[in-house]
Amino acid sequence: MASAWLWSSTTFLMIFISIFFPIPLPISLPPPITVTAAWSWPQIAISMACLLVPLTIITLIHFLPLLILHHDHRHNNNNNKNLPKGSFGWPLLGETLGFLNPHPSTSLGTFLQDHCSRYGKVFRSHLFLSPTVVSCDQELNYFILQNEGKLFECSYPKPIHGILGNVSMLVAVGDTHRRLRNVALSLVNVTKSNPEFLHDVEMTATMILKSWSGKEQVLFCEEARKYSFNVIVKQVLGLTPKDPETTRILEDFLTFMKGLISLPLYVAGTPYARAVQARSRIASSVKAIIEERKRRRRMEGEGYFGKGKVDFLEILLGVETLSEDEKVSFVLDSLLGGYETTSLLLAMVVHFLGQSPLALSHLKVINEAMRCGNIVKFVHRKALKDVKFRVPFGPCQDAPFYIIYYLDLYSPIKELCRESNYTLPFLISYLFFLDYLIPSGWKVLPVFTAVHLDPSLHPNALKFDPWRWESEDQTSKKFTPFGGGLRCCPGSELAKVEIAFFLHHLVLQNFRWRTEDSDGPLAFPYVEFEKGLLLNLDHS
Repeated sequence: MASAWLWSSTTFLMIFISIFFPIPLPISLPPPITVTAAWSWPQIAISMACLLVPLTIITLIHFLPLLILHHDHRHNNNNNKNLPKGSFGWPLLGETLGFLNPHPSTSLGTFLQDHCSRYGKVFRSHLFLSPTVVSCDQELNYFILQNEGKLFECSYPKPIHGILGNVSMLVAVGDTHRRLRNVALSLVNVTKSNPEFLHDVEMTATMILKSWSGKEQVLFCEEARKYSFNVIVKQVLGLTPKDPETTRILEDFLTFMKGLISLPLYVAGTPYARAVQARSRIASSVKAIIEERKRRRRMEGEGYFGKGKVDFLEILLGVETLSEDEKVSFVLDSLLGGYETTSLLLAMVVHFLGQSPLALSHLKVINEAMRCGNIVKFVHRKALKDVKFRVPFGPCQDAPFYIIYYLDLYSPIKELCRESNYTLPFLISYLFFLDYLIPSGWKVLPVFTAVHLDPSLHPNALKFDPWRWESEDQTSKKFTPFGGGLRCCPGSELAKVEIAFFLHHLVLQNFRWRTEDSDGPLAFPYVEFEKGLLLNLDHS
């Protein structure tokens, strides 16, 4: 009994330390101690002391400085009247648990609502082990976006680096980020109006919708993920759904996504550990594909470039400014951005279309007009120069293209990656902005959805209204569905194309569909449909 208690205590301490200070190498829980002979209580006490005292010392070494810093921040900053108002909450944890509390993504959530009403749109808190300024203010958010690399630097929590890798474009800063971003933008510009890309997208959309024949219900989140993954894996790696590598990469990618937002506990069997291992397997698969491409290039010489379609990877192989690790990481970033965020955005669009019969009927009219011509030629001709498409013929000449409006209220990235999860430490000692003082080393967390849901900026801010931006400039400070500045999503144009094609074919199907009112998007803090967005189909 004593040995079991000793093992459980040791395990608890290891887990507690690992949560806040993840170890970069895999560790396993210690095996239960087996007592082979009767121990006296003095022997048990001595053994426990020999084991627990070092662990206690290690714990104090880690946490005592944080406790002192937490006390100093609370004492010193309460005396500074220029700091934003707010509270640091509990020692160590601060207010992190309240900030991460799930809530409908169509609202700010209890934490932000309470703090904004109590302290204003800009307030201080203690999140993710750091003193933090949280901004729900349009002007400060815009200022942060425009000054990254000058006054701010991207600073994701360290466990994110363990999953994404240190050379990921999502966590890279400075020259490394600029090089990766320039490559991404050039690839998107080449692809977005490429007829082969448009044809692949349309074929994938029609294939998914044909698979619904005879079904009464489908889980749309699964269908959207299948659609977006098949599109992105074809464009990035040149793989089709029938290739065995596609299935293997998808399985690892699902594991990867489950651990992306999880406790950073690197213990065998935890979501975090499985995610790191899944990323390693995906990287190995990508490296194997790269080596095969290089081998074929060497064998076929100049004749190789005249065969097949050119995908992202083929272009990457010719980019000499990127190392092999950066190329592998770039492929993973492309899969992440083109898979999870695009599929979630598509699911949200379908959900709110189902809740708005008027918007759905208008979208049907637009796409009926498109069908009179050819959607592939239409999108190719427009080349996505204007995010608010207008149909150039028929009675719907002034009908707006709706996709961009759904992003306004219900961005799929609320507290992750390029939007609300930006945490940016200042590089100068102090900064005054809007009469607020923000010290060097503090995190700044702009919440962009708070601007979209701000009743002082938008009438009926919490109501779904896809026509909100007809009379306003979409380049304004209010409109940041894809982030902004240096961190504006480079693949946003491809996402619009994919969703445009899918919606075009969805609204023109011979069956009717409806969503469940009770299954709305929730922030966990990433946005997700708890029930998978069930669609009821009527083929009659």
